[in-house]
Amino acid sequence: NIYLRPETAQGIFVNFLNVQKSGRMKVPFGIAQIGKAFRNEIVARQFIFRMREFEQMEMQFFVRPGSEMEWYENWKATRLKFHQAIGLPASKLQYHDHDKLAHYANAAVDIEFEFPFGFREIEGIHSRTDFDLKNHQELSKKKMQYFDPDLGEDGKAIGNYIPFVVETSVGADRLFLATLCNAYTVETGEKERTYLKLHPALAPIKAAVLPLVKKDGLAEKAQEIANSLKSSFRTIYDEGGAIGKRYTRQDLIGTPFCIAVDYETMENGTVTIRHRDSMEQERVAITDLKEKIGFAVSMERILEEI
Repeated sequence: NIYLRPETAQGIFVNFLNVQKSGRMKVPFGIAQIGKAFRNEIVARQFIFRMREFEQMEMQFFVRPGSEMEWYENWKATRLKFHQAIGLPASKLQYHDHDKLAHYANAAVDIEFEFPFGFREIEGIHSRTDFDLKNHQELSKKKMQYFDPDLGEDGKAIGNYIPFVVETSVGADRLFLATLCNAYTVETGEKERTYLKLHPALAPIKAAVLPLVKKDGLAEKAQEIANSLKSSFRTIYDEGGAIGKRYTRQDLIGTPFCIAVDYETMENGTVTIRHRDSMEQERVAITDLKEKIGFAVSMERILEEI
């Protein structure tokens, strides 16, 4: 028989003391990783929502025994904020507390997203107690205890314990699917428009540089601008077809900023930035482009919301 791992967590527990000592980490601290996990699914269904082989992003957060419920509530709130920060609306997110707990848990909740096929789990948060480290210790005969110098009386350190663990586990494929479903936007009005409303930090292409026409040096100037930006973030150059059609192409792949190079660019060194969601246009100096777009597409904009 071949057994494929059902979770990515256990490698973290095996290496717990190695990471703690080499990194000189003090409890509370977390170890996170991404890797393949497997399920014995009879029928894979709902596109990539349920698969036999998938990517799992997990963090095991090691805490003092007795403080696990406080940290459980903390991570429960923080992880919900993360999903909102990447653009998933609060109205499409909900908690689902587990009625039946796994044998290793003393608390568990799912964060669910409303897919087109209903609310489904995208992340699980569990208080795993000391189950994993304790069992690794018993079966391997190697100590998994942590010495906590901050616990003591009269200057005598007495903090020797097996940490408790709070876990957050996210399906990378499910989170991708949730983000894609949520981003797909069809606007109706005078003219119907379809675009991917991705957070700028998540958009695969951050900016497109478009010359108004190919002649009179505009194409060469646009290529020069694209080359100056692409070392800082993913930028493409597109000169094919009417500029309106080029805007539409970028809308469909979620590019947040289109930079139009026109005759005024040749005169005063400014370009027009066209914003994907609002379709508003603003005139910006070429010298300010890297800073302005770089700020908007940085992952820091997501982290600020958590």
